[in-house]
Amino acid sequence: MSQPNAIQLRAAVEAADLRVLAMSLFHITGDRRWLEPPFRPRRDVQLVANPHAGLSEEAQTQIREAMIAALADGVPTPIIDDPGAEVFAEMMNVCLGEIVPSEYVPMVRQDMGFENGEPHWQLPNPAEALNKFAAGVDTPVLVIGAGICGLTLSVKLAQLGIVHTVIEKNADVGGTWFENRYPGCGVDTPNQFYSFAFAPNPDWGFHFSPRNELQTYLQDVADRFGLRDRIQFNTELVAATWDETGQLWTVTLRDSLRSVGSTGSEPVQLPQPTERTLTCRVLVAAIGHFNRPNDITFPGAQDFNGEVFHSALWPENLDLTGKRVALVGTGATSVQIAPAIVQQVKSLTIYQRSPQWVREVPGINDPVSQSTPWLLANVPYYEKWMRFTQFWRYGDGLLQWLRKDPQWPHPDRSLNRVNDRHRQETTTYIQSELAGREDLITKCLPDYPPYGKRILLDKGWYKTLLQPHVELVTEAIDHLDNTSVITSNGISREADVVIMALGFSVTDLAARLNITGKNNQDLADVWANDDPRAYLGITVPGFPNLFCMYGPNTNTGHGGSGFGLAQSQSRYITAAITLLTETKVTSMECKQAALDEYIDRMDTEHQELIWTHPGMSTYYRNTSGRVVSVMPWRLVDYWNMTEKPEPADFTFV
Repeated sequence: MSQPNAIQLRAAVEAADLRVLAMSLFHITGDRRWLEPPFRPRRDVQLVANPHAGLSEEAQTQIREAMIAALADGVPTPIIDDPGAEVFAEMMNVCLGEIVPSEYVPMVRQDMGFENGEPHWQLPNPAEALNKFAAGVDTPVLVIGAGICGLTLSVKLAQLGIVHTVIEKNADVGGTWFENRYPGCGVDTPNQFYSFAFAPNPDWGFHFSPRNELQTYLQDVADRFGLRDRIQFNTELVAATWDETGQLWTVTLRDSLRSVGSTGSEPVQLPQPTERTLTCRVLVAAIGHFNRPNDITFPGAQDFNGEVFHSALWPENLDLTGKRVALVGTGATSVQIAPAIVQQVKSLTIYQRSPQWVREVPGINDPVSQSTPWLLANVPYYEKWMRFTQFWRYGDGLLQWLRKDPQWPHPDRSLNRVNDRHRQETTTYIQSELAGREDLITKCLPDYPPYGKRILLDKGWYKTLLQPHVELVTEAIDHLDNTSVITSNGISREADVVIMALGFSVTDLAARLNITGKNNQDLADVWANDDPRAYLGITVPGFPNLFCMYGPNTNTGHGGSGFGLAQSQSRYITAAITLLTETKVTSMECKQAALDEYIDRMDTEHQELIWTHPGMSTYYRNTSGRVVSVMPWRLVDYWNMTEKPEPADFTFV
């Protein structure tokens, strides 16, 4: 981006977040005055913080004028790049206006690039070890899936020179973000945080990006890091079997296209899918949580004359203009779909099983300032400190208030004093949005504690419910016939289109891939009864050299980013692969005792947290009530746990 003129520069600085701008000024000038009063921001707990940072008008002006002067002749070279761990910890505290626990310092310093915590070779020349690791197999490492997790791991493996292959069932990268194309689809975490630390993007058009923008970013990452040459698109895993004698995996793949990748040639559709086999040392299941839509099981759905489909399988070129639409479900997907289609349809009937806590986030639909991309791309360390402030708001800050207080007198409605304040604030918001419609308020107010289910962000949900052609139905669906949806009270409502926003199957995960480990164990049997268990959500006893990404209990219910999770798990897996490569070890298998101890510790922790509250149903829990989706740990705790494999947790061959 070219240097802005004086007017453009002033406009850019005027739009900047002053707490972040002050950190950049310290890097640029080395002057400690920017870390001292009157330039210390006030603590701000809002999800979208006030960019003025609680500073006086005079302090705001001084920061802006100093930055304009620093940038007037072009982007300067910072006097201070790495301030050192001690000063960096001070900067974190100053930036947020609160004390950040010391354990976050290494994590954030690595995220900003001041320290390199990635696995590295102990051997001075690893080429011989890499050749040995690759000998006798078709590919040393096979990664299943080219979504966020698969792309992250591919980048990290390539940086270490580890040959690998990625297979992807779809025609392009992106995973969940490639497949989900429903109207209104987008992220509910700001993009400076919901992105890769190693691949910043200054060009986000929105703070909370729509799906298309995020998918474009993932495609750009694949191109920027040259990943497409290692990805085989339109290819599915049929089966994988561990060969104990050969100490390798034999996998069967199914291809539907002949040519893929970045060669420039158009893929050729095969007359019918073909199967092939290959072998690998390490198998990585990077398919995540939201890979398989839940089945449509309502009686009569197959007899419906109109369109009926899962929201994740949105028909291409579907036109809802003037249609009578039934939307089944009121989770995160429906809260996005309804406002996006309400002005287009003739009528919209929404079927709700249970109400959700949907909170206000001012500016969630706003585009970024036109000058923000220049700031992010050019002002030294502005992008990195902006990412940190978003991490803090959408990360661990909430978890402490999701813990049960045994002395709290109202455990049915909330967990503790602060959780009850969240309940009161969101209740007031719902009542104000639906003022005058007591019928809707009654239907929309949950009776379980806030954050017991995934908290949703309001992009026009309540305003949609107030539209005269919108009906919210709380009676259960009994069945469908040729033209209508019939509820349990016998009322029939006609529809032209039925959208099933039913969520995803999140308990089978990698078990759906037909993976057979030692002693002919099927992973589907080991994880039977909706009870997947993996050490750190990554490794499973009986399945050597198998690693899962975004596996059991690695969803972030209290906040966080799938990108950060993928980076932590990629670090762990690449560390394991370097260990396999550099030693005479051919396989590593998680010990049952290590898994059992981890599960006991995790389940015990969950008993103290909101996701075991009896007042609601949630996909976070399995049919037995055990939490199998979300982790109970702080992000920094999991980051430390996944620094590298602990040899005592594994059996090596």
